[in-house]
Amino acid sequence: MYAYIKGILAEITEDAIIVENQGIGYEIAVPGQVFDYLPSVGEEVKIYTYHYVREDAILLYGFLTKEDVRIFKMLIGVSGIGPKGALSILSVLSTDDLRFAILGDDAKAIAKAPGVGAKTAQRVIIELKDKLSLEDAFEQKLANQAQKAELNPAVGVKNEAILALTSLGYSQSEALKVLQGIEISPDDQVEDVLKMALKQMAFL
Repeated sequence: MYAYIKGILAEITEDAIIVENQGIGYEIAVPGQVFDYLPSVGEEVKIYTYHYVREDAILLYGFLTKEDVRIFKMLIGVSGIGPKGALSILSVLSTDDLRFAILGDDAKAIAKAPGVGAKTAQRVIIELKDKLSLEDAFEQKLANQAQKAELNPAVGVKNEAILALTSLGYSQSEALKVLQGIEISPDDQVEDVLKMALKQMAFL
């Protein structure tokens, strides 16, 4: 129903974002890795979506690229994997890493996702391996790296700052929230970003 939603990033929660478009706030569940590439709250964002309907709920799942949506659809097509399980896998592994895990029979990497056991991970490999190729995996990785670098070239600095904050005892959601309010460029030093974040933490 919705190919993508483009609007203002209004709010970031533990496992979802709210994007406002023409006065409507769309709550979109996203995998953890999406948070690394989001703009600051109040800025424009474009999220590719999958519209999921069941008897008791209508849900939106969001991703950075069309390819991420395609892989998500492949995952929920695996017997025993629902949207929640697919989102869990894509929070632990990027779509690129997941392709290589499937092609390399690395069930342990897939089973690291919360709620996904060894048998389910093996089933993902069995059912999806024939639908992927090593050549496409390398091509998609290069394309995704370029696209995600455009979305947020400072993601490396941001990730290091998140790791530093979590090592100090802050939760990942707290770290993400405070870093959303700091403008980070690829030239910034992690130490400087961390100092600014800790100052803001003191006022939370």
